[in-house]
Amino acid sequence: MFNALTRATVLAANYPFATIEPNIGVVPLPDERLDVLANMFNSQKVIPATVSFVDIAGIVRGASEGEGLGNQFLANIREADAICQVTRAFEDPDVVHVDGKVSPKDDIETVSTELILADMQTLERQIPKLEKEVRAKRTEAEYLSTAQACMEMLERGELVSAGAEKAGLDPAIVKSFQLMTAKPFIYVFNMDSDGMEDAAKQEELRALVAPAEAVFLDAQFEAELIELDEDEAREMLAEVGQEESGLDKLARVGFDTLGLQTYLTAGEKESRAWTIRKGWTAPQAAGVIHTDFERGFIRAEVVSFEDLVKAGSIAEARAEGILRLEGKDYIMQDGDVVEFRFNV
Repeated sequence: MFNALTRATVLAANYPFATIEPNIGVVPLPDERLDVLANMFNSQKVIPATVSFVDIAGIVRGASEGEGLGNQFLANIREADAICQVTRAFEDPDVVHVDGKVSPKDDIETVSTELILADMQTLERQIPKLEKEVRAKRTEAEYLSTAQACMEMLERGELVSAGAEKAGLDPAIVKSFQLMTAKPFIYVFNMDSDGMEDAAKQEELRALVAPAEAVFLDAQFEAELIELDEDEAREMLAEVGQEESGLDKLARVGFDTLGLQTYLTAGEKESRAWTIRKGWTAPQAAGVIHTDFERGFIRAEVVSFEDLVKAGSIAEARAEGILRLEGKDYIMQDGDVVEFRFNV
């Protein structure tokens, strides 16, 4: 799946721990809006937003105690912003399973348990230090109470990502503990062609991981798909009743799970998608292009992509009054087409 996603050629072997060192791939985010803008502005280049995926080996029972090179892999997870758990949901006697049976529920529980146990070890080291620091008034008491609340969740077998919001914990404090189970999760179920047509099975798996996102794909089909040109790929997707590839959906879901969105710029040189966090203001968004843009921000000329397409050009959008001038307090929206004005 990683090879199909990133168009890489890492070893994909039929035995556990074929992956020793993590594989890193940068995946362009599918965005049809860019091609529309490129045609409208006669752009020489199209530059999409990207998502980075880090592929590590499967986590086995005992990983939190170092089984299966577990400590090394857990360290890779700690550095990620979100966790995409790829779970086998197909039967094939020729493809081995480390437990000798295919059970998505058991596999997910194994990984969750190992991450929970590893996080408990982390908090067991941190809580005594926090107690001392709170007594010495070097740390706010909320840090200690938050750590203790997280430990209680883990002891109940609950992922912190699922429980922290319900408990009303401060996300910034939770993040400071660097807990793996506090990260957002996406679950990818690798299915065969029968599974991709089994709506009842997919609904069962979706319920298993809710409220986290579930993505269903056939990695073998996806690997074949990327070998085709655009028209052939579209035809192949239509044959199996899909509008987009599973990997395109995964890239979009991953982007959204990370709390990201894009705004667009366009001109003769390039049409480009810029990555920002949801809720960012216009000056913050301008700073992604260059820090000078944020420091010297005057205003942003903004039109939504949909309105621009209806108008047909920036000049027409300006004439129709749908090109807006926005100031420093403007909250950026996904798909805004923007030109920033700034002082150097």
